[in-house]
Amino acid sequence: MGGAVSAGEDNDELIDNLKEAHYIRTELVEKAFRAIDRADYYLEEYRDSAYKDLAWRHGNLHLSAPCIYSEVMEALDLQHGLSFLNLGSGTGYLSTMVGLILGPFGVNHGVELHADVVDYAYQKLDHFIKTSDSFDKFEFCEPTFVVGNCLEIPPESRQYDRVYCGAGVQKEYENYMKNLLKVGGILVLPLEEKLTKITRTSQSSWETKKIIAVTFAPLVQPKQNVNGRPRSVPLPIFEVRTLQDLSRIAIRHTLRQPIAMGEGRTKRRVSFPGARAMHRYGPRFERRRFCRRFYRQCVNSVVLHDSMIPTAMDDCNYPGGVEEEEEEVEEEEERSCRRVREDLPEEDEDGCSGTEDEKSKGGCARAEPPVNILREKILRLPLPEPLKMYLLYYREK
Repeated sequence: MGGAVSAGEDNDELIDNLKEAHYIRTELVEKAFRAIDRADYYLEEYRDSAYKDLAWRHGNLHLSAPCIYSEVMEALDLQHGLSFLNLGSGTGYLSTMVGLILGPFGVNHGVELHADVVDYAYQKLDHFIKTSDSFDKFEFCEPTFVVGNCLEIPPESRQYDRVYCGAGVQKEYENYMKNLLKVGGILVLPLEEKLTKITRTSQSSWETKKIIAVTFAPLVQPKQNVNGRPRSVPLPIFEVRTLQDLSRIAIRHTLRQPIAMGEGRTKRRVSFPGARAMHRYGPRFERRRFCRRFYRQCVNSVVLHDSMIPTAMDDCNYPGGVEEEEEEVEEEEERSCRRVREDLPEEDEDGCSGTEDEKSKGGCARAEPPVNILREKILRLPLPEPLKMYLLYYREK
């Protein structure tokens, strides 16, 4: 199933294609998809196929097509702090994206039939936590997986706000799936060859919406044990976070806030009538805004081509009494912008930068990765090294 959109050269281009085809429609879902590189969940020898809009299977490992995951994520209507159950959780790709939206106080559980796939999912989860910069950009709800058949969940198990089943559900199991939902909850599943969204509106009523036609392998029927009774698959426990863990979440949240709020910059009133309109909508403001963007990209170590660099950087400075406190910050940004521009190595016709020796040894010089601001702030805290590493989740640099 898949092939609805063109293949991408990388993860971002794949997401661009999904947006253009209206499979991804909300900013929240888009951010989650961009934060997780789909290729990271492929075996190394199959990474070249990761950005095609096609399902992938190797042994027990399986990933649905990107267009299917997009529709699922949109239909689930995920929100901060909800509980989520993934039936047939597979590699953990979907559960990890969901965890970026649920936040640290959500619940993220998965049930997978094959033990080797659960091991694989935990390996990929550990790799994401230890190495991905996206982990520091989101407040994450870490998924927990158990091995078992999702049709063997005890009827007295706790219910969830959101449930997804990644295998074709036979009609006789529809009510079984519905009973996993809380009132007000949403269930997304392949039912009668249609991806279906079911909303529980009360204890005994549901609303059903067909989304798109799909083809999924059917659910594996439960096996009976020696005495004729089906096995029971206990769901993961709803764990209460320790005070130590809550403190780590609170500290990271506090340190992350200035990053999102532009370092807490405070604007002040204009100093003369009409200045605000000139500042916000005049041509000089447009030049200043461009310079600010360029400066921030430079700070994040993004290599820019000459076509992106302003030709008249001096135009970025102009006198005036507009928003005095912000003016000082912006002027410093512009000076830094010019300094960084002067320090950037010239590029040749092939877009390569650096000295001739560097080019001959290693080809084009590669851009440095963006600075992880949250990590830098934690490392500057006046705390013992073991505590800093705990705040960093023992992540690699």
